[in-house]
Amino acid sequence: MELNRFQISEIAIEPDKLRLELQSEIAGAYTSFEGWVRNHNEGASVQALEYSAYKVLAEKEGDRIIAEALDRFEIAGAAAIHRIGLLDIGDVAVWVGASSAHRGPAFDGCRYIIDEIKDRVPIWKRESYEHGPDQWVNCAKGSLA
Repeated sequence: MELNRFQISEIAIEPDKLRLELQSEIAGAYTSFEGWVRNHNEGASVQALEYSAYKVLAEKEGDRIIAEALDRFEIAGAAAIHRIGLLDIGDVAVWVGASSAHRGPAFDGCRYIIDEIKDRVPIWKRESYEHGPDQWVNCAKGSLA
């Protein structure tokens, strides 16, 4: 993962390795967000999720979000990665990290990045249920990160 980048990945996300990418001598704080696949949604038992994305556009918009966070908050570095493909319960679906001299900007930058990814990046989610047909969910905005 490159520092100050957003990436779409078909392979498992390894948060511990990603955190190391954000360490620097000027950073005294680091915060991250991990979104995990859970076993339920709106009362239905979920067995798995499948994410798909328009990769080129998703990475371009994700990079734009990272750049905005770098401009808005006093963060030293930021990165985010979102999985696509079939994910099992407990898998990390999305990871965001931000480092800064102090904790406030790291928290603020991380929160901004995940909120904007969920709102703007073209990633779609299909849930597989224990009882009932698979269903695309949260498609109203065109993004489900």
